[in-house]
Amino acid sequence: MARPVLRTALCDLLGVEYPVISAGMGPVGGGSDPAATAPLVAAVSNAGGLGVIGGAGFTPDELRDEIRRVRAMTTRPFGVDLLLPSNYMGGVDVDRLPADPRDLVPAESRAKLRQIAADLGVEWCEAPLPRAGIPGASSRPGGGMSDEQMETVIEERVPVFASGLGNPGPWIERLHASGTVVLSLVGNVKNARRVADAGADVVVAQGTEAGGHTGRVATLALVPQVIDAVAPRPVVAAGGIADGRGLAAALALGAVGVWCGTAFLVADEANQPDTQKERILAATDEDTRVTKLYSGKTMRNIVNPLVEAWEASGIPAMPMGLQNILTADLIYSVRKAGRDDLLMNAAGQISGLLSRSRPAADILADMVASAVDILTRRLPAAVTASAGA
Repeated sequence: MARPVLRTALCDLLGVEYPVISAGMGPVGGGSDPAATAPLVAAVSNAGGLGVIGGAGFTPDELRDEIRRVRAMTTRPFGVDLLLPSNYMGGVDVDRLPADPRDLVPAESRAKLRQIAADLGVEWCEAPLPRAGIPGASSRPGGGMSDEQMETVIEERVPVFASGLGNPGPWIERLHASGTVVLSLVGNVKNARRVADAGADVVVAQGTEAGGHTGRVATLALVPQVIDAVAPRPVVAAGGIADGRGLAAALALGAVGVWCGTAFLVADEANQPDTQKERILAATDEDTRVTKLYSGKTMRNIVNPLVEAWEASGIPAMPMGLQNILTADLIYSVRKAGRDDLLMNAAGQISGLLSRSRPAADILADMVASAVDILTRRLPAAVTASAGA
């Protein structure tokens, strides 16, 4: 049977068959390893989309190994996603940290977290947190979260780079020189203009429905405004898209493709514990909550008692990096207690649409086939339209 055809300008730009990108999901399942590792990335790329490595959970050497694992599993284009947050570590010089990094965070906030743990029946334990072990800390000047990983992306000449947070501007000239296409995720029009002006090749407009780090504007409102703001630069839609209806709707809005995370979080190849997948599959449309608990940035997560306790506590969130230090003992205690139900479980509002885990290739194939059916048969049969005389 012939494969369906669904092409946009994005396919030509990225060298892919279908305008579907699987999000570069980092450690979203309660662990330190990314969800989007080589098996998922290669599966999506081999199926005709663009698979993206969630590079934020890897050291530079681990990222290099993962890039090479992908290349051993597919000859098709793929990408790497890294986080480039502004104000990382609140401007603290990561090369001049105190002997105990906990001294960087308020003792009062740590005490409140200890009480939250007690209220949830979790025994408090201090996490091993050596001076050199700050999550994401770089030894490069400026202490950017992903500075060293970015060097790996450039050296490996990765086909596509995506900045899941922040502005890739400082890196774009070198990325382009390496033949890399640059995507940048944004949650509002202001940042869309900023990354477009910096030279990003594609702007990914992500609505608040999305899982993981997300903004405040809904996809349906955000995408057309971003398209108008950065025209003629291509825009990809993200947030609340998990099937052919979402893909067709995004194309109708004027997007050249879609960026999908939650749909692939429940793929067989996703590097995520089954318990985390099961919570996504069991969720309804109202079972997610945006919280700063897990990273210091707004992140949509399957709601749990720890998220609810944090939101009710009034504890001020700290900049990304420092928040990891603030919560390190709490998360360590939760893991040691075996309370996986309290761990980070990033997922979008579209979770309520998902009911089973299956191969990534099947998820992509069904999404494309359904979109083609909508665009070629169902929509023309249901809507009569005419440009008039």
